[in-house]
This record gives sequence, structure tokens and C-alpha cells, in this order.
Amino acid sequence: MPLMELVRTSGDYGLTATDANQHQLKIDIPVDQGGEGTGFRPMQILLAGLGGCSAVDVVSILKKQKQDLENLSIKIDGEREPGKEPSLWQTLHIIFEMTGPVDPIKAHRAVQLSIDKYCSVAETLRRAGAEITWTVVLNGETVIA
Repeated sequence: MPLMELVRTSGDYGLTATDANQHQLKIDIPVDQGGEGTGFRPMQILLAGLGGCSAVDVVSILKKQKQDLENLSIKIDGEREPGKEPSLWQTLHIIFEMTGPVDPIKAHRAVQLSIDKYCSVAETLRRAGAEITWTVVLNGETVIA
């Protein structure tokens, strides 16, 4: 099986993506664009990839530093290029919300390392021209480093 296979499964634009391990993801476009709205839009999948890639990095870095991360939530917002086709991500802002007895400096550094050095998705988006900013919120407090 290929790395990824996409098959039309719903209406004109609804697809099911299946990877080599049989994990599945539903893809579609909004109703106002002719789809059925039954899945992620393709550009949303890029954001999910960014969040997932960075989450793995952050958790791994904090584990190596013996930090007890209890919860992690990542929120991503952004703007695409107006009036262009294709319309690329222009700006992205990521909020990393963490809880647990984690050293704030280590939390901030873990995110910095992920976004600036390790996350392949972040680098791919940067090379496409996106400006990526981020904030760390630890136990309800914004971390300033």
C-alpha cells in the first residue's frame, strides 16, 4: 500500500484518506463551496499536522527533562493570503496551553526548540512564506522568557 491513498467516498468532494497502517481521515469542502462539509478541509489538515508535529516534540523534550506535563492543548489560528489562488498560509499563531508542575523556562524552551528547530511541518510552512508566532500558557499564566 502507498504511504497515503485517497478515495472519493461522499458526494463530489468528500474523500477518505487511508495511510499504510489503515488510519483514516475524512476530507471535504464546505457546503457553500459545493461540498457536504463532512470532513476536514485540506488547509486545515496542514494546521493539524503542525500542531501534531509540535506536540510530539514538546512532550518528548519535556519528558527528557523529567518535567511532569499533565495536559497539553494546542490552538492554532491564522490568515491566508487574500485574493490569491493558491491562497497560502500567511500568518499562523499557536497557543500551547500546558498544565502540571513544569518549569516555565523549560516549557518555553521546549516550544521554541520545536517550532524553530525540530518540527518539519513548521519548517515546511515557513519555507512557503508563513510567519509563525507562538505563546506558551502554563497553568493559566502566559510564560514570558
